[in-house]
Amino acid sequence: MVENSKNTQELGVSMDVLPRNRSDLFDEDGRVKRNGTVWTASAHIITAVIGSGVLSLAWAVAQIGWVGGPVVMILFSLVTYYTSILLCACYRSGDRVSGKRNYTYMDAIHSNLGGIKVKLCGVVQYVNLFGTAIGYTIASAISMTAIQRTSCQQSNGDKDPCHVNGNPYMIAFGAIQIIFSQIPDFDQLWWLSIVAALMSFGYSTIGLGLGISRMVDNKEIKGTLTGVTIGTVTPTEKVWRTFQSLGNIAFAYSYSMILIEIQDTLKAPPAEEKTMRKATLISVAVTTLFYMLCGCVGYAAFGDSAPGNLLAAGGFRNPYWLLDIANLAIVIHLVGAYQVYCQPLFAFVEKEASKRYPESKFITKETKIHIFPGSKPFNLNLFRLVWRTVFVVTTTLISMIMPFFNDVLGLLGAIGFWPLTVYFPVEMYIVQKNVPRWSTRWVCLQVLSLACLVVSVAAAAGSIVGIVTDLKSYKPFKTDF
Repeated sequence: MVENSKNTQELGVSMDVLPRNRSDLFDEDGRVKRNGTVWTASAHIITAVIGSGVLSLAWAVAQIGWVGGPVVMILFSLVTYYTSILLCACYRSGDRVSGKRNYTYMDAIHSNLGGIKVKLCGVVQYVNLFGTAIGYTIASAISMTAIQRTSCQQSNGDKDPCHVNGNPYMIAFGAIQIIFSQIPDFDQLWWLSIVAALMSFGYSTIGLGLGISRMVDNKEIKGTLTGVTIGTVTPTEKVWRTFQSLGNIAFAYSYSMILIEIQDTLKAPPAEEKTMRKATLISVAVTTLFYMLCGCVGYAAFGDSAPGNLLAAGGFRNPYWLLDIANLAIVIHLVGAYQVYCQPLFAFVEKEASKRYPESKFITKETKIHIFPGSKPFNLNLFRLVWRTVFVVTTTLISMIMPFFNDVLGLLGAIGFWPLTVYFPVEMYIVQKNVPRWSTRWVCLQVLSLACLVVSVAAAAGSIVGIVTDLKSYKPFKTDF
């Protein structure tokens, strides 16, 4: 066993590090020099944010109409940006340039709040990351089955529904993730994030272009001020769908759960907080522009009948080749997005295992393997191989059991949005700045937090009702899209 390998395996909360003297090779905390920039951080964020959620925005806007849709998207973007700026300041404790680093979200909670809130944050964060992996597996299968469906409809005509079993595609996506999950840590994931971010721009642009083309063909802008009308759906369904759409939009902006981990990849100087603020502004601005365009153009093209997945749920049928390219881009993007969301969870489990069993060679030993002659050796860790494989297999199996795309998206957004995007950043800011209780600033922050809590509870309720409804007509492992 290589001693250095044993120590460097301790990832996550309060990681132990080795003392280093070469400032050109190592940062002040003893870790290998970080090389992240505003552009790699932006790529990580965009990969995480502009994901499968963008495909459901036209459906979400259809539930709340031309007035509510754009307003809700702008509000969520402003809330996300503001609270992300608060969270950026929590990467270092004390001095923002030379203070102690907090490597993970849980570290930041531990340094600023402590107590039971650390465990609460861990549970919410990692359950949400786990659920996101399930959601992305479902989304990938929907896009892959859409490619097969277009081939079928080319042969049999557009009227043939061409139902496709999604299970083989979920298994194939899982197999790919088992391979990519062996990338050791976040810092080595930058290239995959850049590829994934480019793919997200690609399929979003295709969706936007097809939506504009459909509007031109329709010679009208569809939709109503208040969305799907009562009569088309019952009053109760209208309420639940409205709640669910709020969850979908919340999920579309959710990335706070991995913000600190992304910030930990940045080089300094300049100060990590300064770089992360720029990356956050760039990412949220770009994301909001794409969301407004895709959501609103999709609604204008389809009106109240906007599909739950714009590119893969029968919204567009021609040209076949362009739809296939878009859905392939979605799958490639989801491969990267899955890894961006799962790396913090991987790191946490591996760090805890190293802490509990420091003498176990199975957990700590790194074996160098030369994949290609003359290439840089790959460090194989047996525990990493086994545990990450089990994780991917588990998420794949759950995806095959409950492939309810829109409902899963809404529930994930509701679970993670308030605590991780709003509550914890606000509470840490109050502690950092010593904001007096009942002061104007304190009251405003609490009102913001309470309002977002109400939205999260309503969205969760709407999504749960949708899942319960879907379960009534669903048989496990018989997944036809």
